[in-house]
Amino acid sequence: MSNQNYYNKNILITGAASGIGFSQVIAYLSEGATVYAIDKNKINYKHENLLCFQQDLSDHEKLQEFAESLVADVSFHILINTAGILDNYKASLDTSLVTWQNILNTNLTPMFILTNAVLPKMLKNGYGHIINMASIAGFTAGGGGAAYTSSKHAIIGYTKQLAFDYAAQGIHTNAIAPGAIATPMNAADFAGDGVMAKEVAEQTPAKRWAQPKEVADLTLFLTSKQADYINGAVIPIDGGWTLGH
Repeated sequence: MSNQNYYNKNILITGAASGIGFSQVIAYLSEGATVYAIDKNKINYKHENLLCFQQDLSDHEKLQEFAESLVADVSFHILINTAGILDNYKASLDTSLVTWQNILNTNLTPMFILTNAVLPKMLKNGYGHIINMASIAGFTAGGGGAAYTSSKHAIIGYTKQLAFDYAAQGIHTNAIAPGAIATPMNAADFAGDGVMAKEVAEQTPAKRWAQPKEVADLTLFLTSKQADYINGAVIPIDGGWTLGH
């Protein structure tokens, strides 16, 4: 990846304290970008081009205020909506209304709030990239429970509509759909002797889990000039998992 893509670029990344989000932070910093990183948890990393914010994305009123104050001072070239939580594969009857709302409040609505915050300046500049984190659970059933699967399907729909509405004005909107990525969010699969993790690897044609850096590298490409004609796409990075599901 050429450094010229990201010098003097401002990147906003959610879910930045660990896993895929943290790998994305490191990837963009290594390419010369200035990164504004948001997470509910403390981001334990220091870099001269990194600004960290501890923010609960599910508190929409506070998120809206935070976003408005941020974009008043900064023009973002790239927004990366990575933050998300799981629902433990719960079926609908096992999902409480509180859990349902919490999943949507964390996985879906913050994308809408932050996108609407950064879009006006992107449109004014005639250029911008938005990457939304979907999932293989956005294509099919079985990758999560009722709430998680619904949230990821909705993210894909929102991504496509954004591309449809704003592509002509220089906005590039795409989604990434990871499969088995070895992150803290999936730590339970590796617990004990890691039987669940081994089963998932066995179900994946590539026969392995991916590392978060592989998703971060894909993100770098999708927000580069080389990917400008990719719009409204949902790119699976799943070792071929969706081929058999």
